[in-house]
Amino acid sequence: MTDLQIFLSQQRAIFTAAHPKSQALAGQASAWRSGVPMHWMRDWATPFPIYVQSAKQATLSDVDGHAYDDFCLGDTPSMFGHARPELAAAIAKQAGEGVGFMLPTPLANEVGDLLRERFHMAQWQVATTASDANRAVIRWARALTKRDKILVFDGCYHGMVDDCFVALKDGVASNKVGLIGQVIDQTRTTKVIPFNDVQALVKALSEGDVAAVLAEPVMTNCGMIQPIDGFNETLRELCTQYGSILILDETHTLSSGPSGYAGAHTLKPDMFVIGKAIAGGIPAAVWGVTLEIAARMDAAQNEIGPGQSGIGTTLSGNALVMAAIKTMLTEVMTSAAYDHMLKGAAYLVEGLRTVIARHNLPWCVVHVGARAELIFAPEAPQNAEAMRDHLDHDLLEAFHLYLINRGVLIAPFHNMMLISPQTGFDAIDRLVAAVDAFSQELNS
Repeated sequence: MTDLQIFLSQQRAIFTAAHPKSQALAGQASAWRSGVPMHWMRDWATPFPIYVQSAKQATLSDVDGHAYDDFCLGDTPSMFGHARPELAAAIAKQAGEGVGFMLPTPLANEVGDLLRERFHMAQWQVATTASDANRAVIRWARALTKRDKILVFDGCYHGMVDDCFVALKDGVASNKVGLIGQVIDQTRTTKVIPFNDVQALVKALSEGDVAAVLAEPVMTNCGMIQPIDGFNETLRELCTQYGSILILDETHTLSSGPSGYAGAHTLKPDMFVIGKAIAGGIPAAVWGVTLEIAARMDAAQNEIGPGQSGIGTTLSGNALVMAAIKTMLTEVMTSAAYDHMLKGAAYLVEGLRTVIARHNLPWCVVHVGARAELIFAPEAPQNAEAMRDHLDHDLLEAFHLYLINRGVLIAPFHNMMLISPQTGFDAIDRLVAAVDAFSQELNS
């Protein structure tokens, strides 16, 4: 065994000894495939899942009595804190008045106006998840342009959308291995290119067959990848030039500011998607469109008649979701909340960079808004291929498990750390101290 593997084995033993109740519950979960209600819950570095007792603000407590500074926040749904009293009150009130009618309530009009005012898109729809929203906008884009292809960036993740399960392998578009059970070759209708590659973008769009580009303005799902200077603006210009619809998925980059990354950087998408945190963790997503796109959608709908598009689900836009979204937009996702989040993220980044410099580590930190990423590479990669070159799964597992053993949670899939409005600077200090201690123990 290598020194790293020995270290990892020691951390597993520490975790197991400290979590007897979670281990017992895990042993009783045979009714669940993979032992959990959703198999991603097994993607943590722990030998078995941590069973949560409760969570409040930015602290999570487990059944074994351990408290954790939570920088994962449900991998974004709880970005603004757990068990928000404002949200709990609004949900309880609406639950007492009914949840789903497949009809609007007066509150729906308020929510629509709030979304328009904050995110500067003319018209909106509600979906149950960002996956649903992204499926919807892809289909609408194809309908409006009469083109069958979409373009995504290598390393992207836009939810459980088959069209996006395409990646570059040795420079060639290939279906991701996770596309289990899909019999259609997605590379026939999805183009994939490296992020930040303007030349590849021009080539892909100039062929005139791309209905839409679906992109995060900052890639966050394969390790954080920032756009090079001017890349998002060039993307906008090229989409306009070649008649492709630009869709920005801000499910993660909503952390950038009150109106998302697009608002903070004056980007102009044609379609705009937000999921996860928009309803405080209640399953919901929203997507907005410009007036021009809305008019084209109306024309396409008129061609086929009412009730024929099949884009939507019965649960979408229910009254409970509307109550949650209104509360988030008016009482939780405030300018003051974002001020704290952004200051906390800057404080975290400074602390992590100090640790890196102190130990002369070949690591770097990238951040966007309230979201920071510790990358085990000396310089921030500019595309997914470069990011993959620096993936060390044993090191990642050891790092995550070490932090957990010291009472710190970060997102399980990579080294993402998210600051909520309720995250204390003392918690950030504990996170930085844990990273510092890991660096010392790993190299001792």
